[in-house]
Amino acid sequence: MSTGLLTLLVAALAILGMVMGRSRAVATAGGDIRKLHSLPFFYGRFTALLTAVPAFLLIIVWLLAQPLIVENKAAALLSPADIPDGSSKALVMTDVRRIAEGLDRLTESRTDIPALKADPAALKAAMNAAGVALQTDPAPSVIEAAEALREAQGRSRLYLSIAAGIVALGGFAWGVSRIKPEFRARNATEIFTMWLLIGCSLIAVLTTVGIVASMLFETGHFFRLYPAKDFFFSTTWSPKFGGGSSLGIIPLVWGTLYVSFIALLVAVPVGLMSAIYLAEYASKRTRAWVKPAIEILAGIPTIVYGLFALITVGPLLRDWIAQPAGLGDSSSSVMTAGLVMGIMVIPFVSSLSDDIINAVPQSLRDGSLGLGATPSETVRQVVMPAALPGIVGAVLLAASRAIGETMIVVMGAGAAAKLSLNPFEAMTTVTVKIVSQLTGDTEFASPETLVAFALGLTLFTLTLALNILALYIVRKYREQYE
Repeated sequence: MSTGLLTLLVAALAILGMVMGRSRAVATAGGDIRKLHSLPFFYGRFTALLTAVPAFLLIIVWLLAQPLIVENKAAALLSPADIPDGSSKALVMTDVRRIAEGLDRLTESRTDIPALKADPAALKAAMNAAGVALQTDPAPSVIEAAEALREAQGRSRLYLSIAAGIVALGGFAWGVSRIKPEFRARNATEIFTMWLLIGCSLIAVLTTVGIVASMLFETGHFFRLYPAKDFFFSTTWSPKFGGGSSLGIIPLVWGTLYVSFIALLVAVPVGLMSAIYLAEYASKRTRAWVKPAIEILAGIPTIVYGLFALITVGPLLRDWIAQPAGLGDSSSSVMTAGLVMGIMVIPFVSSLSDDIINAVPQSLRDGSLGLGATPSETVRQVVMPAALPGIVGAVLLAASRAIGETMIVVMGAGAAAKLSLNPFEAMTTVTVKIVSQLTGDTEFASPETLVAFALGLTLFTLTLALNILALYIVRKYREQYE
């Protein structure tokens, strides 16, 4: 049974539990709901929660643990002779998974699987025709491992269906059996819901811990293969798969900070001025359409911004400024990416600053105007100093957004890792190199691949520090003026 169908069946059983629980509660009270401790709805909700939540938790845990167990058993069937020179077991397991997927598709089309398994070339052709790309004829042991993986996945789905069905039915039966007029269904439901919410909160926390732990683990592996001193202090970035790489992070950090600096030079003045206009000068009618129009920029996909940088902004800067001034002849440059990224970040600065300015107490404005100050003097000398901590927090949050951008930099700034002050030269950032180092079939055993985790951890630390600083400033501001 597929996971989707199993999910629908559990959900249907939970709905049935809702109806049965409610009707049984009314029946045990003899039709007089005043004899019940709680409203009938709570009895049905209690039964539905007992039916659905444990079953869904089992499905989630099972699906997370299944690949580790099933694929390890399939990988055990591979011998060292099955791993070509320059490859790894992980790459071979990729082919095993592809073949297992292809065998499933061929089985659905009623293809003669035993005959194909006896002829690797015919199997490869059939796989490619079924939409599963194979580059070489699979070895017999790889085919055997794929067949074992497919069978193990089928058994796992069967066992999951049985186990989830038993858990759901058990929860359904237990919930119905607990329904009595004196049962405190509302209290039990609220406690159950509270623990469910706590679990959801822990998922977010544990996800963050897992991300950090995985980056720390792989970064530690990288530094065992490559000197940390060369990584942090070298000014050369030249990865070469196979050895002889120079993996200095300084050019990447410089490009990241340079692009982000230009983006903030564009976004902060424009966003701040628009926020002041919307909060202090615009009428309600004007604000009603200007503010959504500005925030539309936040909903545009970054790939669209990248195309805009590549096709429009880059050639425009090259033809009008860079070439006439002798500063460069490439449409890919730091200035191109910075300008477009600044446009993208404007809604972050504008929206947050607008909310912060509106949060300044009206009494401060009234006092200033009552003393004879003009509206512009009130904004400049009263409102802005009061809102300054919050505005700084908004700018830092926008900076962390700009630092983590990838697509605009790929299409607007190029991929050259260099140290230069010329904003019309092509440069690159940390995020771009993370993508480039992990593109294609990669083996997580070489410094050239593992360096992506060290870059990611560095970027994570930088953006985390900015976010913590921004949150600290915003909270301090809120405590002062709320």
